[in-house]
Amino acid sequence: MFFQGNNGIIQPNLFIMLVTESAMPLQKSLKKLITCACLLAVSAFSYANSWQETLQEARGQTVYMNAWGGSESVNDYLFWASHQLKDRYGIILRHVKVDNISTVVSRILAEKTAGRDTNGSVDLVWINGENFRAMKSNNLLFGPFANDLPNWRFIDPQDKPTTVMDFGEPTDGLEAPWGMAQLVFINDTETVPNPPDSVQELLAFSQKNPGLFTYPAPPDFIGTTFLKQALSELTPHPERLLQPVSEEDFDQVTQPLWNYLDKLHPNLWRSGRTFPTSATTMIPLLDDGELAISLTFNPNEVSAAINKGQLPDTMRTYVHSNGTIGNTHFLAIPYNSSAKAAAEVVINFLMSPEAQLHKADPKVWGDPTVLSTGKLDTAQAKAFQNQKLGIATLHPEELGTPRPEPDPSWVDALEKAWLQRYR
Repeated sequence: MFFQGNNGIIQPNLFIMLVTESAMPLQKSLKKLITCACLLAVSAFSYANSWQETLQEARGQTVYMNAWGGSESVNDYLFWASHQLKDRYGIILRHVKVDNISTVVSRILAEKTAGRDTNGSVDLVWINGENFRAMKSNNLLFGPFANDLPNWRFIDPQDKPTTVMDFGEPTDGLEAPWGMAQLVFINDTETVPNPPDSVQELLAFSQKNPGLFTYPAPPDFIGTTFLKQALSELTPHPERLLQPVSEEDFDQVTQPLWNYLDKLHPNLWRSGRTFPTSATTMIPLLDDGELAISLTFNPNEVSAAINKGQLPDTMRTYVHSNGTIGNTHFLAIPYNSSAKAAAEVVINFLMSPEAQLHKADPKVWGDPTVLSTGKLDTAQAKAFQNQKLGIATLHPEELGTPRPEPDPSWVDALEKAWLQRYR
């Protein structure tokens, strides 16, 4: 083929030269793109190869997972997961049931102090909040690892910011999100068809109906969360709660809370002389009619209890009009774990769409997923969207925008002050 020029015809070789010269910027850009593509391909190959090495190293390892053991649903779910992990990856998962994760943190710290930097007693821990900050500040965590897990691709921090912020503390890849949570209150619609809309209305309800409400004694997590919820609603300085606690203004910021509790406690179950040990122990009290209002940090827990026959189907959940506290709970690997590779594989599996969907089922656990449907394929997203909510479970829009967790330093300060005043 020939092309016409000033002398009538351009020869093919001349055309190629002209095109080449005019396309030099494009060639340079194309070269950069090809180089980037090659680097990405090498990186992807290296990463895939690295994860295969992790899987091979993990096979045959035993993971001692320290996690709260006070819920039958949680325990059953982890039992299911242990079978999946053994069949698929040759990993033995041992659920070490604990009442308070802070004791686990103290044990790991004691091991570090004693120089036990390998073969630690804990391989995997379920944590968040003040326990995460304590482990992070004392260099007790392995990692960063979370962002390198294959199933991290399903996490969208813009959609769910608390998947990378734990009580305001950046996770920095040192823990992986496992489930979402938000404080919800529970009401028996037969006795309380129009539940209180705020902590002030809750006080008025309790004064008119003494004995029908209570909360777990701190340092139980739900009990402490109730203190944080009440304080966030009552204090005129909620912004202070997002900063580290200060001895200088602690009394001033928290005085509205103590004034409130002084009025509330005489009207609680058993006149506030004794408190339940956990939210789980309040389920039978609701079932027996001793309580008409309770609370939990799992929006699906009531539906799960109804499905198991632990509560009547007249129970429902609700939130206050100005919102309730919400957060994400996480999984982390101690720095001296003896099964780090297997712990990573366990966490990656627990973050998978399959495991997250199973966990979100109210008939199983009902723990809301950390995954963002926009990151899932069509079939996976549809499975989450079509999952039936329990009879007592609020839709996401009904839960509203969660209130932020206070800085972790408020937890210990509030618990100590509560114990000094009321125990």
